[in-house]
Amino acid sequence: VQLQASGGGTVQAGGSLRLSCRGSRRTSSNNGMGWFRQAPGKEREIVAAISWNGGSTFYSDSAKGRFTVSRGYAESAVYLQMDKLKPEDTAIYYCARARSSGAASRADGYTAWGQGTQVTVSS
Repeated sequence: VQLQASGGGTVQAGGSLRLSCRGSRRTSSNNGMGWFRQAPGKEREIVAAISWNGGSTFYSDSAKGRFTVSRGYAESAVYLQMDKLKPEDTAIYYCARARSSGAASRADGYTAWGQGTQVTVSS
């Protein structure tokens, strides 16, 4: 399974970015998907997750109210819309495929990881 995250960049605080993650439709369409991030010197943490059909989502406390996870089935993609960005959102963001069809909230619930995309939020 290959997952490719894109859409990162540098924005000012309060700005928005939309991350995309594309993988093999054959291997990801029945799985939940998640977004994680890792800042320098910190552990990787989950940001958001979505079930296979989009019917269930999970957000970390820091993402609630600002980020939105969605799926695009036609293009076998998962998106993370990030609004009201803060400097503390600066990190490398990764997408991952869950073991199950649900919106897994723990890293050990994921089996495949994509290459990350850098998000930098300036103050």
